[in-house]
Amino acid sequence: MKSILVCLFIFSAHVLSAQDKSLPKSIERGSIIYQASCIGCHMGKGEGIAGIFPPLAKADYLNNTKKTIQAIKFGLEGEITVNDEVYDNMMPSANLSNQEVADVVNYIKNSWGNSSKGKTVTAKIVEAVKE
Repeated sequence: MKSILVCLFIFSAHVLSAQDKSLPKSIERGSIIYQASCIGCHMGKGEGIAGIFPPLAKADYLNNTKKTIQAIKFGLEGEITVNDEVYDNMMPSANLSNQEVADVVNYIKNSWGNSSKGKTVTAKIVEAVKE
């Protein structure tokens, strides 16, 4: 029994360690994707354009990871509220792979005053999110 618990502990530590190392790499890849696909509307520091494109910097909308993934994966149309301001515009799907969506979510959720609290969004998580 002790050996099983020791094995589980070692396995868990290995998985957590690997996940910790994968987040910085995902953020780095996400930065490149953001520069190519998102910066035109959400701007270089995630500040958006008041009344037109919502900010991503310190954005309360990002607290809902599922909605964040859906917006990037499928696009977004209609009213949303970000930091108590209503936006009513259209965001097209970026046509990204599940891994690319995960990377850009990790980048956004760890930039400009946002924090994912060390939680990594993976391609598997993105794949599970439906429209």
